[in-house]
Amino acid sequence: GLGKGLFAEMRYNEDGSENPDFVLNKPAYRHAQILVAGDNFGCGSSREHAPWALLDFGIRCVISTSFADIFYNNCFKNGILPVTVSPEDLEKLLDDASRGSNATLSIDLEAKEIRGPDGGVGKFDLDDFKRHCLLNGLDDIGLTMEKAGAIASFERTNAAARPWA
Repeated sequence: GLGKGLFAEMRYNEDGSENPDFVLNKPAYRHAQILVAGDNFGCGSSREHAPWALLDFGIRCVISTSFADIFYNNCFKNGILPVTVSPEDLEKLLDDASRGSNATLSIDLEAKEIRGPDGGVGKFDLDDFKRHCLLNGLDDIGLTMEKAGAIASFERTNAAARPWA
């Protein structure tokens, strides 16, 4: 899958071996599901391949101070939570992450909270509709299928009222 290509130029050496200095190759982060990233994450990514690669690698949430708009929206379409935090909160999270295996973060999507390794809690904002979709595993097709009854009813009513349409 595309997860093998995630950050490939940084994750692998020229001979194809893993770069042991790259953070996601280190034992503490090899199976990370939350990625704490720098500013404007996803910049230059106008296709869904970037979220697909993250998802295939196992990333379910990306935390940054800002995201490229297209990348941000593609994350939601693919079930990834992009969380925007202040520069100060990002610095704290990066400091927490420097602890290696003790750097466990968790996300409470219902409460819109990030929980740090020392029990600290940070809040994040998220549109209620996007939150609903993530909590219920809904993509664009799933959202449409939720309205299947209403769509069928409209089609029957519309066909009766406008048989030529």
